[in-house]
Order: sequence, then structure tokens, then C-alpha cells
Amino acid sequence: MSQKSPNERIIFGLKIKQLRQARGHNFADFAKQTGMSISYLNEIEKGKKFPKDDKIALLAGALGVEAAELTSLELGKNLGPVADLLSSNFLNELPLDLFDIDLAKVVEIIANAPLKVGAFISTLVELSRNYALAEENFYFGALRSYLELNNNYFEEIEQAAADFAERNKLPTTALVSVEALARLLEKRYGYTIVENGLTPYPELADIRSVYLPKVKKLLLNGKLNDMQKAFQFGKELGFNYLGLKERANTAALLRVNSFEEVLSHFKAGYFSAALLLNREAFNRDMEAFFQLPRWDGEYILGLLRKYQASPEMLFQRMTNVLPQFFGLEKLFLLRFIQTPATGQFKMDKELHLNRRHQPHGNAISEHYCRRWLATSLLNDLSQMQQGGKFTGALVGAQRSRYHDTKDEYLCFTLARPAYPSPDQNVSITVGILLDATLRKRVKFLDDPAIARREVNTTCERCAIPNCAERAAAPTVLEVKERRKRVQKVLRELGERG
Repeated sequence: MSQKSPNERIIFGLKIKQLRQARGHNFADFAKQTGMSISYLNEIEKGKKFPKDDKIALLAGALGVEAAELTSLELGKNLGPVADLLSSNFLNELPLDLFDIDLAKVVEIIANAPLKVGAFISTLVELSRNYALAEENFYFGALRSYLELNNNYFEEIEQAAADFAERNKLPTTALVSVEALARLLEKRYGYTIVENGLTPYPELADIRSVYLPKVKKLLLNGKLNDMQKAFQFGKELGFNYLGLKERANTAALLRVNSFEEVLSHFKAGYFSAALLLNREAFNRDMEAFFQLPRWDGEYILGLLRKYQASPEMLFQRMTNVLPQFFGLEKLFLLRFIQTPATGQFKMDKELHLNRRHQPHGNAISEHYCRRWLATSLLNDLSQMQQGGKFTGALVGAQRSRYHDTKDEYLCFTLARPAYPSPDQNVSITVGILLDATLRKRVKFLDDPAIARREVNTTCERCAIPNCAERAAAPTVLEVKERRKRVQKVLRELGERG
């Protein structure tokens, strides 16, 4: 019999277990009837083994069914949701090994309670359909969970970047020039870098680069500045030096084919950031920043210039080193995109370390709280652009206390025009939970120049009274309150009756 896929083994094993239990056979009885060992039968039911034709006939005879019924990929009503999940390919594509999860254990859980687990799986699949969640949504979600479990710090990539810099005599205390990175790509890996290589293709105006592997050409968007080129070159060096074969050929993932592809792009991007923002040098700069007696946004802007880094790269690097070397483990990172023409905000990136923090993504098209520095700074930037006053980057700090909780965060935000998309602005925020560790580390924490605001997640769910920044009525909250009043009256009626 030909080699069976994981899905075929899983479905076969589920059928065997379901039929065996339905007929009241324990493993000992079933082993006697089939002439197979208990351990072998157990591996079949767990989806680890797929028997040969002669053994399938023995199993079918013991269960009173035709062999074709056992080998069919059709599942009964009870296990129908499991079939949906398997056909969606999510179970096979998710990186269970990254979380030390054995696929056989997942199958065993499904088989032990097919009705309950099946209903749960059916709900997940239905939600994915209703909200148009493609496989890549699950891949990126799995990647984010993997980063959070590892505090977004990966020593092996850090060391690889340090080794590469040493071997190629790249500076570790000063700017790594875009020219030096380009030379390494060309001489060490045989690349041909084509400036303005995407100019003949107006459809690719929003793509930063395209790599043509057959001819080893890297086509660049003509609008890229040196900072963006340096990151793209560093990323290409990462793909090669780390031996990452499964990758997309565009700078950003436009269509995801597998989780390995997502993971490769993350690793290459991490490598580039570690190469451009040397760990030891950046730690010294962050230590000096936290020791400032007063909040100084110019210091942050100075780091951008020093490392020729984008705000995203700089703040992502903070999330690498702050938990690992400063003990600031309770933090989040958010990236917002605003379209000034419509005023709409979209959160397209988030990361939560140590715990899930209050500010988080919302896919229900609600209005994010305008009191967060992440959104208010974007509004400031948009107004300045409309007035023709400023098109660079804005930086700010805020102490944000989440409404109706004790959670307060020290937030640093940078807002800038999006490149190469001129019709959008982007803000990136790192928020650190205010606790004893933060108080000990950051001298300027109580600087009166840092605004303090009470914040919430979205306007529709917010009970903050008399909010001047409110962009929508608290409709979701009002529905909840009406339900509470209805339940209260029903309870009172029940007590009378």
C-alpha cells in the first residue's frame, strides 16, 4: 500500500476508535479478535500507523463493516467538523512542533470527545469562514504566539548576526553603511542589485523589492531611502547566511504558501535588525536613555539617525532587548496605519510580552480610542501635513491608564509618513507596564512633561464620560447595559413569583 498522508492516517484512526467504542470492545478484546498487539492498535488509533490491506480486512471483520468504509475519507456526522478542519489544512500547516505539541496528542483529544471537541472545531472553522480568515491569518497568529512565548528574543539569530559582522568586518558601534551591505550581497552571494528596478512596473509601486532567484537580481523600488535599502539588504543577507530556503521573493509577504515561509521572513528580518542595531551598542544607548532626568524625544530621533533605522526597526529592537537585558518583560508593541483622506485607523501589527495587555487589535471595524498616543500623534501628523508644515517624524511619550483598571503604561510612539505609500501615515508604539521594575529603570518616569491620559480600547465599548475625543457613540456598551437591566428585572420578577 502506498505511503499514507497524515490526514489519511488520522481519519482512519478516528474511524477505528469510534467503531470499536460503539461496539463495546476494549483493547484486550479487540487485540484477540484481530490478532494484533494492543500497542499496534493504539498507534493506529492515534494516527501514527496505517495497516496493510490484510490487516485492514481483519479490522473490518472484527468491527462488522466493509474494508472500503474504513479506508474512505468520509467521516460520520459526529466527526464531520474534524474532517472540515483537516480539509482546511490548518492542523497540518500550523507549527505544532514550535510549541512542543505532538500531533498525535491533538488527534487523541479529538477522538476521546468527538462531540464536544467536534462542536468546538466546527465553531472555529465557521468563524474563520464568516470573518474571511485565510490560512495566513493563522500562520501570523501562530508566529506572534511563538514570539511572545520566547519574549521576542532569539539568541541563535543574535549570535549569527554577531558572527557575520565579525567575519565581514562590519562596524558594531557605528552605522553599518548601505554600501557595505550591497557589496556583501554582490561579492559574497552573487547578487545584482538593480536600482529603480521596479519603476517599469507601476502595479508594483507599493512593493519595496522583488528578488529574482534564477538570475539573482534584486529589483528595488526607486522611492526607497538608504534606511529602507539597508534593511532589505540585511534581510537578503539573512536569508543566505541562515540558509533559509523557503521564502517569498517580495520584500513583504503578499501571499503566504506555508508557515515555514512566514518563519523564514521573520528570521531574516530579525537578522537584519540585529546586524544594523548591534545588541551591545543598543543596550548601552537604551541604558543612557532611561537614565535621562527628563523625557527627551530628540534622543529617540537621534537613535534613528545613528543606526539609519526605521521607527519600526528601532521599536522592534526595543522589544528584543528590554525583556532580556532590562527586566522589562511586561510590554506591548502596536503599529497603526491611518489614511488621512478618510481618517480611518487600522492596527496591522501587535505583540504582547509576558501577558496579553489591554490595548489590542479589534477586527470589528470599531473606532480605536483617540486618547492613545498611537492615534492622537497620527492625527497631529495629518493636521500638520494638511497645513504644509511638516512631513517628517513625530515622537512622543504618554502615561496611559486603562479605564476601570489599575493598569498603567509608559508609552513611546513615533509617527511618520508611510513609505513608499504617500497616502498613508504609520505610528509604532511600545508600551511598558508601570511596575516596580520600570520605576527602578526609568528616571524620567515622573517627568511632568509626559502627559497622563485615561484610555480605553474602542469608543463603542467605552464608558469614559464627557470624552472630547470620542469618535463614535458607546453602542456596544449601551447594549450590554440594556441586557443587564433586563436581567435585573427578570430576577426581581422571579423572586416575586
